[in-house]
Amino acid sequence: MSSCLHFLLPPVVSQPLPISRHKRHHLLRATRTSSTTLTEVSDAVFDVAPSKLISQSRSPEFWIDSLRSKVRSNLLREAVLTYIDMIVLGITPDNFAFPALLKAVADLHDVDLGKQIHAHVYKFGYGVDSVTVANTLVNLYRKCGDFGAVYKVFDRITERNQVSWNSMISSLCSFEKWEMALEAFRCMLDDDVEPSSFTLVSVAIACSNLRVSQGLLLGKQVHGYSLRKGELNSFMVNTLVAMYGKLGKLGSSKALLGSFEGRDLVTWNTVLSSLCQNEQFLEALEYLREMVLNGVEPDGFTVSSVLPVCSHLELLRTGKEMHAYALKNGCLDENSFVGSALVDMYCNCKRVVSARRVFDGIFGRKIGLWNAMIAGYAQNEHDEEALSLFIEMEESAGLLANTTTMASVVPACVRSNAFSSKEAIHGFVVKRGLGEDRFVQNALMDMYSRLGKIDISEMIFGKLEDKDLVTWNTMITGYVFSECHEDALLLLHKMQNFERKADLNPNSITLMTILPSCAALSALAKGKEIHAYSIKNNLATSVAVGSALVDMYAKCGCLHNARKVFDQIPIKNVITWNVIIMAYGMHGNGQDAIDLLKMMMVQKVKPNEVTFISVFAACSHSGMVDEGLRIFDNMRKEYGVEPSSDHYACVVDLLGRAGRVKEAYQLMNTIPLDFDKAGAWSSLLGACRIHNNLEIGEIAAQNLVQLEPDVASHYVLLANIYSSAGLWEKATEVRRKMKEKGVRKEPGCSWIEYGDEVHKFIAGDSSHPQSEQLHGYLETLWEKMRKEGYVPDTSCVLHNVEEAEKEVLLCGHSEKLAIAFGILNTSPGTVIRVAKNLRVCNDCHQATKFISKIVDREIILRDVRRFHHFKNGTCSCGDYW
Repeated sequence: MSSCLHFLLPPVVSQPLPISRHKRHHLLRATRTSSTTLTEVSDAVFDVAPSKLISQSRSPEFWIDSLRSKVRSNLLREAVLTYIDMIVLGITPDNFAFPALLKAVADLHDVDLGKQIHAHVYKFGYGVDSVTVANTLVNLYRKCGDFGAVYKVFDRITERNQVSWNSMISSLCSFEKWEMALEAFRCMLDDDVEPSSFTLVSVAIACSNLRVSQGLLLGKQVHGYSLRKGELNSFMVNTLVAMYGKLGKLGSSKALLGSFEGRDLVTWNTVLSSLCQNEQFLEALEYLREMVLNGVEPDGFTVSSVLPVCSHLELLRTGKEMHAYALKNGCLDENSFVGSALVDMYCNCKRVVSARRVFDGIFGRKIGLWNAMIAGYAQNEHDEEALSLFIEMEESAGLLANTTTMASVVPACVRSNAFSSKEAIHGFVVKRGLGEDRFVQNALMDMYSRLGKIDISEMIFGKLEDKDLVTWNTMITGYVFSECHEDALLLLHKMQNFERKADLNPNSITLMTILPSCAALSALAKGKEIHAYSIKNNLATSVAVGSALVDMYAKCGCLHNARKVFDQIPIKNVITWNVIIMAYGMHGNGQDAIDLLKMMMVQKVKPNEVTFISVFAACSHSGMVDEGLRIFDNMRKEYGVEPSSDHYACVVDLLGRAGRVKEAYQLMNTIPLDFDKAGAWSSLLGACRIHNNLEIGEIAAQNLVQLEPDVASHYVLLANIYSSAGLWEKATEVRRKMKEKGVRKEPGCSWIEYGDEVHKFIAGDSSHPQSEQLHGYLETLWEKMRKEGYVPDTSCVLHNVEEAEKEVLLCGHSEKLAIAFGILNTSPGTVIRVAKNLRVCNDCHQATKFISKIVDREIILRDVRRFHHFKNGTCSCGDYW
């Protein structure tokens, strides 16, 4: 049978491996030694007093029984000392002594001592003939992590029995050599050795770690074999449940649970863990309830498995119930994972103080608990606390940071103002020898993308050979954060191609990360494709993915679909409500937004600051000034939310957009002195541009240039005001100051999705392959529009040039090019969806109304502020935007 394994294993493994030649203990000798020498050796090795020599009149059976008894009692060091005494007294160990002794050494994880005893095995003649001793040696080297020795011992066993094969297959699984474990199983069958349930358990574990398709194919065969051989005991069923869960076949896991009469606590826990790992959180809670109704009492493992459900769904009340149960039943003392899971749950539910109470109440904290608390601080952006706890962990608790620690510390360093040299943490990681770890590299990728150095993130990503799902998600997140949305979608496409080779299935993090890119580019087809994937994989109704889908549909102009997804989400958090309120506001449906705020209160979901920003924006775009002011005045009293600088900015916009510019200016004087007024001044300047209020516009611009001297939009708005008033010299002076300060205006840019691509158009750019055709079509369309009564609004051109040249410049605006592309490349009647990075100008707004009527198309245009639905010559905004 040796030939089978020589085919299976690399030839280099079967070669003699170099063994350390330095003299460490010299403790084991087949010859007698003096008691003085024994004392020296025993003290050096075990730091305990040597055993007292017992009269040599004791029989060998007594010594061997004593040795085995100590091993059974887990007195491992004493068992080894007993063996030393035997050798000193000249008592020969037998076939029963060595297996017990080797088990003791294996549990001590002392490979050097194990090798010396291995030499004694050969010295006393048990190296080849005793399969029992050989099997124990395989187990010894497995526990000590020496794969080469495991193979060499196994390869020299001439008569392998069931235990031999079980030990070898289990060892291969321990070393994560899954394919080799399965090949060894085939060799075992070829050797006519009957597998036991222990064999099948190891083989099922190996199957669960293969690619999904291959793992399922072989795993089902193992399942069938165990049924045929009658080996379907509770241990085997639990392993199969875990295997199917890990391979994503939850239906099979649940079917096994339902059909197996001998299901126990472990079976239930395995199903619960599988459901959580596959993000089926609501179903996990249902199974927990069923488990309790079946009279099975949860243990610490149950609690630590279910608490992540409370974390993901932000079910604080359920989490508190689990906490109370854990305290009542001693789960916190029995299972260290429970404390970490509780800390994580409270932090995810934004109860960081409660998490810290749990942390402080646990004694003998392990590094997992420290990591959970540091991660909790970091994810809630309590960055100084995270860094302080990290320092305390290393300096006071004497624990060294591991890769999990650094994965939380790195982002905290990036955000913390107290940590000025951001990139220095990279050097710290490398110095500690953690720089090659994938989790740390993922954190570094995220760090550099947040520092605006996406090229370094790309470099780290490119060098990573073993990319896991977190790696791909991190790089996609980096692109989205850097507003490289096209790159994010391209990377998702690469990931899907890579996924076929590596079984990387996008999870909820992938979806909630990429959907904002679909929203930013109005890539509706791609968004629908992702929605279909989320439905297929039971992710669409999770609060994170569901909220992202609502946002995507809303920003792609499909308000009906956004509301439909919103209504299907069973458990909604404040983010979900904020997204749908903002969706109605962007589409100019202010009353619907206010109705949703009322419904939110009925559902007992407390609004936050963002909620009111969404509500005020909705009122602003709908002209609901009085209702918006009423809500603003009652924020503190009725809703318990203190007005912030962002809320004042929204109300200034609300008043200014409605033409009440002087009232908006008066409100500026009521803003608390310690508030940041930049947002409010910006809103006021925008209102002055719309209503051509030169006097207040200059005041607003002066304040903004002092507060934010590098923001181009402030200069552009002021130049627009001057241009509209015909003050060309002042407009030119503003542009000159911009040039002197190196402030550059963001070019107008529009996107339109067609097929599998998103096409990008920049104002005045002619690099698109169809550019010449598009300009020619617009000229033809221009003539038709003039006949319908269209007059170009040349006040939108900031340059002091002839009227004819101004019209040419207007024709090159990015949204017009995108609309022309949509008309030429899609079939008649197709809705055209365009997104723009800036506010749509008056001329483009007017022109698009005419275009929608002439070509008989619905055109949905999203600018930086809101949506415009053009149809049959009218716009949904009613010219109020």
